[in-house]
Amino acid sequence: MIQEDKQKEAVIILCRPEESRNVGSVCRAMKNMDIHTLRIVGKKADYDEEKVSVLSVHAFDIWQNAEFFDSITEACADCTWICGTTRRRGKNRKDWLLLPEEFADRYSKIPQGKTAIVFGNERTGLTDEELSECNSGIIIPSNGRDGSLNLSHAVQILCYTVFRTQHKISAGYTPVTQERLSKTVTTIGDNLQKMGFFSITGRPDMELFWQSILSRASISESEAKYIEKTFTKAAGLFTKQQNKDE
Repeated sequence: MIQEDKQKEAVIILCRPEESRNVGSVCRAMKNMDIHTLRIVGKKADYDEEKVSVLSVHAFDIWQNAEFFDSITEACADCTWICGTTRRRGKNRKDWLLLPEEFADRYSKIPQGKTAIVFGNERTGLTDEELSECNSGIIIPSNGRDGSLNLSHAVQILCYTVFRTQHKISAGYTPVTQERLSKTVTTIGDNLQKMGFFSITGRPDMELFWQSILSRASISESEAKYIEKTFTKAAGLFTKQQNKDE
């Protein structure tokens, strides 16, 4: 029995999966990405719990809490958006298919409610009739020769896109400002000049080069200091060698 929940949530729907081991792998993929609601179109008795357990590892509870339904429509009755995954295009398919990134962007703008992501049978995918029960289609691009992804891999990709919309993971540091970066660039220029690297007019172009490349690299404070230390030490060694040669 589906209970109404107004909180925002992604729900994974497996439609007629054949392999118990694949279901176990799906559970693990979901839990890795902090998604916990699994619904299956099919009968629980058709699956081997021991095989599910082996592949689900720490995520067997997702299988234990999974709900079973007779159709996609029943499984998604409380969902506000139903997205069916497919690798095929055609006149009986959706008119347009979202890429995972496009799906994630739209999902991020939904304020609340459940979004269903529906995956078809491992061998045949979603039928035209099953896809017609969905509001939108999602396609994961792959090469034309071996385009069919393993079920759990497809689930992992879509779960990851959802995870990223909910967890804004930064690089783990704050890049230096342009003002601070200018100090590093000046240090590089000063030390290269000490080593006789520039012609009379060469320094401005070189500093523009370093400013551009270090800006794109988004370096941290510790990295900026390390770069300054490296160039300062190189200039010092150069000067020391020059004095020796004299």
